[in-house]
Amino acid sequence: MLELGRDLLDEVLAHARGQYPNEGCGVLVGPEGFGRAERFVALRNAAPSPSSSYELDPMDQLELYRGLESRGEEVVVIYHSHPHTEAYPSATDVFLAADPDPHYLLVSTRDGREEVRSFVIRGGVVGEEQLRVLEP
Repeated sequence: MLELGRDLLDEVLAHARGQYPNEGCGVLVGPEGFGRAERFVALRNAAPSPSSSYELDPMDQLELYRGLESRGEEVVVIYHSHPHTEAYPSATDVFLAADPDPHYLLVSTRDGREEVRSFVIRGGVVGEEQLRVLEP
């Protein structure tokens, strides 16, 4: 199960809406070893497209991981949006999910609606998990 604070989810949704009609992407990070997301980090999509594909900008990733190490943080959630399809990992998403540890959060913004779902992706196998939003 993924538990997210309402404030973090609202930032993810705002970023996804702001990137429309292209896919938006980023991460949620938290203290290393706790598995709890506490901070929102939007990343640039290096391959902006309205299709079901995204690529985290390599320079953004490098900067992110350098900062995480110095702060004692880790990536808890990798998120991206699907502007025109459901919030379910595409074959490309599954292929790109090389790290089995983070949760993969997908946001669909199709038809002006928002759908949010969370997944674990390990060894090419997709498993949906419960998403619990923690209200302030």
